[in-house]
Amino acid sequence: MRSKHGIHVHGFPNLFLVQPTQGANLISNVPHNLVEAGRTIAAIVGHAEERGASEVEVTEQAQQAWVDLLLSGPARMLGSPDCTPGYYNNEGRPTEEARYFVGYPAGAQAYFRYIEGWRESGEFEGLEFR
Repeated sequence: MRSKHGIHVHGFPNLFLVQPTQGANLISNVPHNLVEAGRTIAAIVGHAEERGASEVEVTEQAQQAWVDLLLSGPARMLGSPDCTPGYYNNEGRPTEEARYFVGYPAGAQAYFRYIEGWRESGEFEGLEFR
């Protein structure tokens, strides 16, 4: 998967994902991630309604910039061939796609601060409202 904030995927207008990958990622308090995603989606939908927009979609450039930021972070152990074989590393045979199973490079708490600021700015940088 490639997304912006783990919520938006280019080519799928009005699709909002609620899950931790490419956001705060694997954290012990998954409900916190779900709440932040819900708050963000509600703010976006409210902004779309105010503007009279019927579609919201992330731009391809914004999505790629987010993925590039995520991949600039430190390597993750989860999914590496050194982990015990299991679901996260394809039973010890990780695929190229596994490298996208990452979160915000500065960690979960920094992501929560980031997404709150992004949401509350009201600019919704990277999204197109049509």
